[in-house]
Amino acid sequence: MSKFIALIPAAGSGSRMGHELPKQYLSLNNQPMIYHAINTLWQNRLITRILVILAPGDLEWFKYDWSQFSGKLVALNHGGTTRAESVLNGLIAAKQKDLVQSNDWILVHDAARPCLTSIQLENLITELAGDEVGGLLAVPVADTLKRIDASHRIIQTESRENLWQAQTPQMFRYDLLTQALHNAANANITDDASAVEALGLHPRLVLSDAYNFKVTYPQDLALAELILQERNNL
Repeated sequence: MSKFIALIPAAGSGSRMGHELPKQYLSLNNQPMIYHAINTLWQNRLITRILVILAPGDLEWFKYDWSQFSGKLVALNHGGTTRAESVLNGLIAAKQKDLVQSNDWILVHDAARPCLTSIQLENLITELAGDEVGGLLAVPVADTLKRIDASHRIIQTESRENLWQAQTPQMFRYDLLTQALHNAANANITDDASAVEALGLHPRLVLSDAYNFKVTYPQDLALAELILQERNNL
């Protein structure tokens, strides 16, 4: 029977945050940012294992107490130079260690999306568990989109009809995702769905909301703090 396994690529430096510490370890509500993603995944009854893919020389991870997640959480120092490489390396290492099977569902989630809710995660799994391809959380694009030139002047306004903004988790079977990432090894892909699309397949979108945003800039961290504090006070 297929299992549901989460994978968090956490080998990046988060340079756009302007901080020496990799952004997955920046403090958010008195915990490293990655803690909040792990906690939401850990609470889901269907997810049997959480794989965190760290940079080979990452020692920061071991400065924190992760014991509350014991039984599900496994850290692997197999991160690569890109997100896609980290995911692929993690998948290969997990198979070698017998932590995952070919038909298992893999839910790849960004360490820098700390505001994922249990309801969003449950909806994703429920809607995709019987899907032939898999899919991802996403939201319709609401803002007007402008295409610019090298001088930052508008060339044209792009139609936002049928455009959605991809989020994570992105959920695909182990074999399919591994094949897709292998095939896209030399391509400049920024998410797992892009690699699956390159195989000629069509992942399904599951409606999310704007709160499941990716922390990229310092002001994003402040917003995530407010959202998590409000939830904790409910």
